[in-house]
Amino acid sequence: MEILYEDKYIAVILKPVGADSEHQVPELLRQQLGGAFYPVHRLDVNVGGVMVYGRSSAAAAELSRQITDGRFVKEYVATVHGTPPPEGDWEDLLFKDSRKNKVFVVKKQRAGVKQARLCYQRLTQGERSLVRIRLYTGRSHQIRVQFASRGFPLVGDHKYGSKAAETAPMLYSCCLRFEHLGESCCFESLPSWAQ
Repeated sequence: MEILYEDKYIAVILKPVGADSEHQVPELLRQQLGGAFYPVHRLDVNVGGVMVYGRSSAAAAELSRQITDGRFVKEYVATVHGTPPPEGDWEDLLFKDSRKNKVFVVKKQRAGVKQARLCYQRLTQGERSLVRIRLYTGRSHQIRVQFASRGFPLVGDHKYGSKAAETAPMLYSCCLRFEHLGESCCFESLPSWAQ
């Protein structure tokens, strides 16, 4: 597993597609670097990209505080079917059906419904368009559902409407920005399909 940065407090890595970010990745890091690793955020198993882990519960708690305060920036790239508008700021109410492990956009607030917000910019256009997304809330399947609900499912995301041959959503965590040891840090990586 590729490590972008590590010190005694945190490790920033490129999560491979197919690895579980809450259990498998911390174990892989323990084998590679030694010690304990605490998840701060998560990525779906079938999504890869930049992630950060605390090397202590205190370091993880500090990063979690930055997420809560809106000081931790998460950006993604995705390839979607169709051509969405050049940019957007989307807010939706999302409901997760845990039995089906599927998320739906709903119209009214009720028990189990959470607000979700993202902004995006379209980078290319056509039958398949590349978009760069900033996530403001980290809801389950959020990017996948918000794009699919508007008629632009992620290429390869068969759960939310893609009919493409790809077997996993073309979604990648491409940038994390947060404060560490009093400095602003930025870690970026792009998958081959977004370069």
